[in-house]
Amino acid sequence: MDPQTMHKRRWTILYVLVLCLLVIVLDNTVLNVALKTIADPREGLGASQGQLEWAINSYTLFFAGLMFTSGVLGDRIGRKRMLLIGLLIFGLSSLLSSYAQTPVQLIVARAAMGLGGAAVMPQTLSIIANVFEPEERGRAIGLWAGAVGVGIAIGPMTGGLLLDHFWWGSVFLINVPVVAAGVIAVALIVPESRGSHMKIDLGGVLLSIAGLVLLTYGIIEGGEKATVTDPLVYGPIVAGLVLLIGFVWYESRIEHPSLNVRLFRDGRLSASVGALALVFFALGGVVLFISLYLQSVRGFSPLQAGMLSLPLAAGQLLVSPRSAMLVSRYGGRLVAATGLTLVAAALLSYHVTVTVDSPIWLLEITFFVQGAGMGMVMPPATTAVMSVLPREQAGSGSAINNIARQVAIALGVAVLGSLVASLYRSGMQPHLATLPAGLRETAGESIGATAGVAERLGPAGRVLLDPAHQSFVHAIHITSAISSAVALLGALVVLRWMPGRPAETPRSSVERREPVEV
Repeated sequence: MDPQTMHKRRWTILYVLVLCLLVIVLDNTVLNVALKTIADPREGLGASQGQLEWAINSYTLFFAGLMFTSGVLGDRIGRKRMLLIGLLIFGLSSLLSSYAQTPVQLIVARAAMGLGGAAVMPQTLSIIANVFEPEERGRAIGLWAGAVGVGIAIGPMTGGLLLDHFWWGSVFLINVPVVAAGVIAVALIVPESRGSHMKIDLGGVLLSIAGLVLLTYGIIEGGEKATVTDPLVYGPIVAGLVLLIGFVWYESRIEHPSLNVRLFRDGRLSASVGALALVFFALGGVVLFISLYLQSVRGFSPLQAGMLSLPLAAGQLLVSPRSAMLVSRYGGRLVAATGLTLVAAALLSYHVTVTVDSPIWLLEITFFVQGAGMGMVMPPATTAVMSVLPREQAGSGSAINNIARQVAIALGVAVLGSLVASLYRSGMQPHLATLPAGLRETAGESIGATAGVAERLGPAGRVLLDPAHQSFVHAIHITSAISSAVALLGALVVLRWMPGRPAETPRSSVERREPVEV
């Protein structure tokens, strides 16, 4: 395949990459609605709360920890090759997850899925950067970013639909035919490309893996323990940050680094990465507690709760592909700042739209506005990052985008989720005083645990439900206000440091199309 042929098929290539991306992103949220079933000893695996958390966290740990390395390897050994390897690992581990017989088997299989996902995701964006010229790249990345948002939003709906008709393992088994189709399409349509034939920067790779894994692990532990004073929380976080600082120092001093860290002096790169991190931090905890709100407070089924989140996806899907047009007219700074402001306004409005008995259509409007705001942030920020890095480091650039998002989501879930849990426990404490000590501790863990204890106590336990709903909604209001402030901080970061107009990129060796290898 010659470069001209590849250029003509670029949109078909994009759709193939979006298919590969969608199945990876969807799996980040599809498990959430299946947790209750997996915990059931009859219908599921009888997993404990800690095992359920690690079924989610093992995926996140490997996904975030190995993404940069996968991007670097794709640049060196071939992006198509890494994409195929990642898809095969993801598909096989999805099959193993669906037929896991114990919680431990599920946790291990989910870790393997995270490894496969880490190999896939950076390649999708780096291939887009390679096959699209700068004038079309913004539109292509807008569609790519829209797929990310849609995958996050439709994950719960897909999981609920499957659980209504099949066993819990179907939420993983559904990945297998999609991955098989993706492997065939990639093999036939996507061209091979690599950024450089230089040796892999082994020192940088090892530092990045160790730093990201430790940082992510510490964040996850902080979310589980709801404290930062435990050595198992602050120890890994501090060690991870030290190693990542060492990574930056090391990369700035070698001749052929995996990532030219000096490029972060460019406002397009640093402000855009910061904006992505802040908006996804704000989103991370919100996705978690809104799902619980819809099911535990409003009484919707997993499928209904998933369908109610569709406006979030619709907002992103409608706005993301059009963001390039907005950027060309108004500049990336204004578009991204406006999007972050919309997200902040939507999160703040939860004080009105998320109550025990508020009209559900108000929440649907809020979801749409929030999705539209995210659709205005992700494409210009991602395009800005990819425009700064040379094509030979497209995999590294893609990994930076995805790591910022993934670590921010994990941090948001840990920090904001812990805050919701703490506020909920504090609000419920006076209402649990009459319960036996053992039940009191159990009932105060979460709104789901309170509902379980109330059901066990029968009519006498129903008096717990109303204060549980009120306490949980109050916790949401406080946390969403903090999330809104974080999104607004992202808008200020963009207004201060992101350039106002798209910079004209000279037709240098950086932007000349590379030969495409068959």
